[in-house]
Amino acid sequence: MCLAVPGKLINRKENRGTVEIGALQREIFIHLVPDVKVGEYVLVHAGCAIEIINEKEAFKTLQILKEIGEHEIC
Repeated sequence: MCLAVPGKLINRKENRGTVEIGALQREIFIHLVPDVKVGEYVLVHAGCAIEIINEKEAFKTLQILKEIGEHEIC
């Protein structure tokens, strides 16, 4: 199973950027979404931004992930 997590782009330089996911910041590749702008949300998978998404969808997905993390899975 693959999982992509929403993150807010807070910095970019050429084909790399920094995203904020909750309290974490990670450097990612943004070459697959060359038009992304600082302040926009992207789906991050395996260290790469794979899609630009709107803020509402980002928050909705983050809330679902938070709820899953609060439950025992196995």
